[in-house]
Amino acid sequence: MLESESYYCPYCGEPAEALLDLSAGDQSYIEDCPVCCRPIEFELRTDGTEWELDVRAEND
Repeated sequence: MLESESYYCPYCGEPAEALLDLSAGDQSYIEDCPVCCRPIEFELRTDGTEWELDVRAEND
């Protein structure tokens, strides 16, 4: 099950969108900002239906 979530880069403040795979359970991963290319840490908590996404700078 895929969900799309908008977020703002914690470095440059530009809007972007993440594609979330809720079927994989809780996840923590790093992706580069599509604008400034700095590493963003994503933490997804999900039970497969409900979910919460935290987005932060890599060293926060």
